[in-house]
Amino acid sequence: MFDIAVILINYNSSRLTIECIASVVQKTPAKLNYQIVVVDNCSKDEDYHALQLGLKTIDFENLKLVRSRINTGFGGGNMTGVHYADAKYYAFINNDTVFKNDCLSILKNAMDTNASYGITGPQAYTGEDKFMVSLDHFSSPARELFGRNVLEAINPKMYPKRKKTYTSPVKVNYIPGSFMFVRAADFNAVGGFDTNIFLYYEETDLCKRLNAKGKAAYLIPEAEFIHYHGGSTEKSLAIKKELKISALYVMGKHYGASGRFIVHIYLIIKYFFSSLAKPRYWSLFWLLLKGAPLSSSLKLKQVIAEK
Repeated sequence: MFDIAVILINYNSSRLTIECIASVVQKTPAKLNYQIVVVDNCSKDEDYHALQLGLKTIDFENLKLVRSRINTGFGGGNMTGVHYADAKYYAFINNDTVFKNDCLSILKNAMDTNASYGITGPQAYTGEDKFMVSLDHFSSPARELFGRNVLEAINPKMYPKRKKTYTSPVKVNYIPGSFMFVRAADFNAVGGFDTNIFLYYEETDLCKRLNAKGKAAYLIPEAEFIHYHGGSTEKSLAIKKELKISALYVMGKHYGASGRFIVHIYLIIKYFFSSLAKPRYWSLFWLLLKGAPLSSSLKLKQVIAEK
């Protein structure tokens, strides 16, 4: 068994994946017992072949590449990686990231020495090496209606300031999905990622379930990485729709029918007026009017690739 399994997904972004893995190997001491599992989430053939060639240039023995014949999304792709992982800890890392320091050792040491830490994440920086928000508050009706700043002002202990630079570990609601470090036993015990979610809100859902088991999330600012935010996901109206589908699903799951109803009505009103100013949002408004069901998710629009 390894100490750590690094799991990351490639989807038509082989250059980023290769750079990410190269940085992991470069910044992580050889004495650390870890493996890397790369899941190709049904990329185009040319990108997958480029990934195969690129990985051959990296001098690391415990690296496994797995190709899925269907795009299963963020949670599904990572769950595929879990099947090939054999480690005490899982490190779920976006492929549009590079390490600034020895993140794996720092996070492992934090978890080893603090039983109350359920899931941890490092401090992120932009591609220009500027501070990036690396913690967030649970997606909830209160957050949607009143905003993060109001919550932080009302209850700073429960809602630590997101834009503050921390120098020591801080307990947070959840850490972003770009880099999550969790005990395999805890992750497995709560069932891992909810694969009903294709994209977005996977981390708030996971951290909320871990928190219910007394496993809190912590930001470990000593560990640092660069996140080329959104580098692996193309921005589009379809992605924005997926964001709302996932949001309402998570609201219903954790706050019940009443919580989902409140947020649903709020979003309908919000995007009705947004659509008046930006007509391209009318399709998003109609999706919300229909209830933004999981049946409208991109997950159900994926096809199985030929062998």
